[in-house]
Amino acid sequence: MLSHVLLDRQIYASEEHRMMRDMIREFMSNEIMDQNEQWEKDGMVSRAIWEQAGSLGLLCIDIPVDYGGSGLDFSYSALFIEELAQKGINGPGFSLHSDIVAPYLLNHGIEAQKQKYLPLMATGKLITAIGMTEPNCGSDLKAIRTTAVDKGDHYVVNGQKTFITNGYLSDMAIVAVKTHPGTEQEGVSLLIMESKWDGFEKGIPFKKIGMKAQDTCELFFDNVVVPKENLLGKEGEGFKIMMKELARERLTVAVTAIGTAAGAISDTIEYTSTRTAFKKPIAAFQNTQFKLAECATKLQLNQAFIDRCIPLVPNHELTAESASMAKYSATEMCGTVVDECLQLFGGYGYMWDYPIARMYADNRVARIYAGTNEIMKLLISRGLFKELFQQMKSDKKKSRK
Repeated sequence: MLSHVLLDRQIYASEEHRMMRDMIREFMSNEIMDQNEQWEKDGMVSRAIWEQAGSLGLLCIDIPVDYGGSGLDFSYSALFIEELAQKGINGPGFSLHSDIVAPYLLNHGIEAQKQKYLPLMATGKLITAIGMTEPNCGSDLKAIRTTAVDKGDHYVVNGQKTFITNGYLSDMAIVAVKTHPGTEQEGVSLLIMESKWDGFEKGIPFKKIGMKAQDTCELFFDNVVVPKENLLGKEGEGFKIMMKELARERLTVAVTAIGTAAGAISDTIEYTSTRTAFKKPIAAFQNTQFKLAECATKLQLNQAFIDRCIPLVPNHELTAESASMAKYSATEMCGTVVDECLQLFGGYGYMWDYPIARMYADNRVARIYAGTNEIMKLLISRGLFKELFQQMKSDKKKSRK
């Protein structure tokens, strides 16, 4: 059980949040914990767990009731993310589905698209993914090569995406494409693509360092016919949409880091309180106490900032700079905390049967996906020197005339 020092969170203090937390913990205990080892062997979770989560209202939590969601605010989604992370559960790609794909549809889709996909997503009967990254580009989304050629009433898509969470199980993916390849204004657009369509193929799930229960694979598109009504937003505005929605995605990564660090500290407090060395608990040694004091302090400082960011999501007030700060700081903190906690487990910390070992392997990618932490620093810097960069851009334009 977490120390009261780590549980003092006003953002989750309502009776509704407490009820949600109890339901989530019961769900994890009854439906997830015993299956995790098998999921790791399979390289993916079962489809049944998606429908079980949907039946409890744990998918698309902050999507309006009219579209099948629970109609709650983002803090409830954040609570679910944290609770899963505290137990090291990352196989089910619920957050990507509910907190990334669903908002893309809600905020930028036409009514027909919302009505067609969101209710099914909320039930877990339709599993979704998002295709941005390609073998030749990661954080540089303008460099994508997947193309969508206009054929009148449809597009023909060719290309490849990689590192796709939920990729193998996905029934639908939002895919970034170039709609005017080879022209000066190539135009990045977003298409809603269904995996049942001819030419839409999935690669074998990757064998990863961590997050072994989460299916991650490549997606291949060979002359896939995509109806024009499956264009998400306007043609050529895909990059703008992605930049707007990435703030929330990066915050979810930060929230996961908060949950992971809290879980690591909690497990380590329990372990060091019962494990003995030289005839006394490891927790009785000053080094143990100081190391965990440092970890708890780092967690609390990041929690405070994350808790300030979470209420900004519903009204789209979370800035790119704040989201980048949250993602960068929380994931760096989590990496340090998990490493320190593993050290206190000694040799057992290196054993896969111990959750801290899984956390160590799973957490490393947090500093890479949703934009590397190096990119986060770049975005923060642009915010700090915004006026200077604008002036430099203006001067460059003048020099061309």
